[in-house]
Amino acid sequence: MKTKIFINLPTKDLDKATAFYEEIGFTKNPKFSDENASWLAYDDVIHVMLLTHDFFKTFLGKKEIADAKKTTEVLNALSVESREAVNTFFEAAIAAWGKQHKDAYDHGFMYGRDFEDIDGHIWEIFWMDPKTSEE
Repeated sequence: MKTKIFINLPTKDLDKATAFYEEIGFTKNPKFSDENASWLAYDDVIHVMLLTHDFFKTFLGKKEIADAKKTTEVLNALSVESREAVNTFFEAAIAAWGKQHKDAYDHGFMYGRDFEDIDGHIWEIFWMDPKTSEE
């Protein structure tokens, strides 16, 4: 099996969070979704698993779920093919109940915009000039 990335995120409202991710271009996999979780694919490699708080807790041992609206443990960054794609993705997130996290940045070779999903998880959508990453 090809390597895949699964980002597991706790959510207070599974239906609303699922709808949010579908609105911004993720596709729900109903075979692995139920009342506790939604598997949403961005592409063949990147996937988000939305988990209800009760279900998410079963993976934590003695740790607690962080309140992503108050604290941040991880920043999720997703590269796209152009500056225009950054804006399109960001605008879709805002239209689907997302919240702007901070102002856009433009370093010339890299451009990005950050948003928070409905639970406060931060996503950085960015474009990087392919010439800067060539070896």
